[in-house]
Amino acid sequence: MRVGVSYPLLLAGLGLLTAILFVGSLVTGPAGIAFFESLEALLTGRSGAASIVMQEIRLPRAILGVLIGASLGLSGAALQGYLRNPLAEPGLLGISASASLGAVLAIYTGLSAAFALALPLMALSGAFSAVLLVRLLAGGSAQAITLILAGVAVTSFAGAMTSLVLNLSPNPFAALEIVFWMLGSLKDRSMTHVWLALPFILVGWTMLFQVGRALDALTLGEAAAATLGFRLERVQALVVLGTAASVGAATSVAGAIGFIGLVVPHILRPFVGARPGRLLPASALGGAAVLLAADIAVRVIAPERDLKLGVLTALVGAPFFLWLIF
Repeated sequence: MRVGVSYPLLLAGLGLLTAILFVGSLVTGPAGIAFFESLEALLTGRSGAASIVMQEIRLPRAILGVLIGASLGLSGAALQGYLRNPLAEPGLLGISASASLGAVLAIYTGLSAAFALALPLMALSGAFSAVLLVRLLAGGSAQAITLILAGVAVTSFAGAMTSLVLNLSPNPFAALEIVFWMLGSLKDRSMTHVWLALPFILVGWTMLFQVGRALDALTLGEAAAATLGFRLERVQALVVLGTAASVGAATSVAGAIGFIGLVVPHILRPFVGARPGRLLPASALGGAAVLLAADIAVRVIAPERDLKLGVLTALVGAPFFLWLIF
């Protein structure tokens, strides 16, 4: 079913919604700062404690919400378009699981306690190691089924290794820290995390936005796309590496946040018709809006209990996806 909404109007609406939620994220929190006082403290930096809260706590959190949500939505749309599989999502290639494994190893070995950036750096290393392994297992083949099978194998192995680390952890506090990190959260993130993730995310976006026309051509089949001049090996490399860079960086600073890359493209697909290329920017904006809304919700629903972002997205995303299926 195609919904009668013009594409520019759809993007404008999603952009406006994201901007509103970004401001909402900036002014929401337990500090109890009034709306206009929050904005003044953010822009002028002359309000003492309020300026610290706005510039060093809430601003990085809101920026990461946009970057990570957009990365998950964009990657999910690109993978679903390339693989022609409605169940494809960023975790399919083992990137999220391997990034989580890298972070878990940083916590388990104590590197994260000795060096604050060890956790995100090892998570990034895990993500790119997963890509290399998937490409090696796929053998350079451009066939979607080969890539899926390689991704499933890497995901299973990374998940098993993460469970092994949890099982062998001699320190219950380290095990608890590992579990909490894997649930996903934007709490206590700083501009250092933003600057660490931003270059990789931008590189990933650049790669993924290049495949829009190729994804449109792939709706006609691989043979037709090749006839139209698209090199399927290059398309696969851009999709896989772009997903690895953006989602790997996102996971490295926020932990595993599921369902956004799976559900958001499904929600927006009726508005763009049979054009996977058009779905890319729409899903990026939609993913940013959904993650910002979820991050606001965790601060409003249970501010004293530190409800994890990944828990909320799973609680909302799983039933919604079931509703989509029915």
